[in-house]
Amino acid sequence: MSPSLYTRIGLAGAVAVVLALAGIAAAQTLAKTKLSTASSMNLPDYLVPVTDPDTGATIVRITTPGPLGNGLACQRAYCTHRYSSAQAWNADQTLLLIANGCNGLCFLDGRTYVPLFRRQREDECEWHPRDPERMICVIGRKISLWTPRTNAEEIMLMAEGYRGLQFGPGKGNPSQDGRRIAVRGTRADGVVVAFAFDLVSRQKFPDIEVGKLPGRDGSCEISALGSYVSCSRWVDGKAEAFIYTVAGDLVQSWTEHHRPSHGDMAVDADGREIYVGISKSDPDIYQVIKRRLDDGVVTALAPRGEASHASTRAIHWPGWVILSYGGDPAEIAQLPKFAPFAREVIALRIDGSGEFRRIAYTRNVPHDYWSETHASPSPDGSQVIWSSNWGVAGGPVFDFVTRLDAPDRTSALSR
Repeated sequence: MSPSLYTRIGLAGAVAVVLALAGIAAAQTLAKTKLSTASSMNLPDYLVPVTDPDTGATIVRITTPGPLGNGLACQRAYCTHRYSSAQAWNADQTLLLIANGCNGLCFLDGRTYVPLFRRQREDECEWHPRDPERMICVIGRKISLWTPRTNAEEIMLMAEGYRGLQFGPGKGNPSQDGRRIAVRGTRADGVVVAFAFDLVSRQKFPDIEVGKLPGRDGSCEISALGSYVSCSRWVDGKAEAFIYTVAGDLVQSWTEHHRPSHGDMAVDADGREIYVGISKSDPDIYQVIKRRLDDGVVTALAPRGEASHASTRAIHWPGWVILSYGGDPAEIAQLPKFAPFAREVIALRIDGSGEFRRIAYTRNVPHDYWSETHASPSPDGSQVIWSSNWGVAGGPVFDFVTRLDAPDRTSALSR
């Protein structure tokens, strides 16, 4: 792909930015809000839009066990999008990917959620954030751009002298402009390394010898602007993080356990790159925090609570993070110093103001990993996908979409 195409797509995306949630969920602040619980609501029928009685937003259940049509089929246990920090929709939101529990990579219409087609691939593939037709895929020695609709593939790199390249693994987001990714693999001399790769110039950046760090391998990911590579390591039971420039220079060593984790990369209002997630270490244990990649400075965004995952995939809606909360409402009600959320999805400003908006009450009860909510927004923030067993522990886990693009929405989020 040429740099000019990236530029054109980027400009078009900037023009098309929408400010979701305004006119649906009233702005509130953490300091002034109280816990609220979900109203009684039956499980929505498959593909039948319903109005959330608590938020006024439209909810659509988009998966159901069994055949969906056009060759797609969901298993009974779960059928969901990949993860909170994975981009579920393509760049123009015409396609939506269901990757867990479906019979292949299952592609739905991005707005009606009607099943369209499926593909079989062994690669780790993630949507290109600017090119709606293509995904970025990594496997073996190969990095490629793949077009799901036609199954066409363009090989961008065959990495001679490497094997077992992985896109993360599990954290395979590209930079926000889609130019750069970070991969991890094994070099011919047996050393586990990570490196950044530029898809436009086809430039491979220097190896980062992560295998020589203490502990065992975690994941490696590129920062939002493509300036840094963050690699996690498990050291004596702790998940530590090491921040490098794409040239391979060590910038930061975050040796506290998961401080933060289960989060996502973003760009702060001052243009500095950050990681937003949940801390699992003192002095801000179980708080939602942001941490600057260049100097490690931490800012608390939400008090201790049951936040489990954070997503900043709404790249055209900067300044907000989508948070998934678990927990038991009855227990949270007895903990007045905790964040007043349980079994819901919210949008929180990352400026530290505490401003938030409620998105969905998930009615999701704890059971296993696959039943976790893992909420993730569309690129423009007008839709949020999330998972729920709808109150039945061990029951089927469905995917739902909350639509936030109400006809009367205003630009209130920009204020």
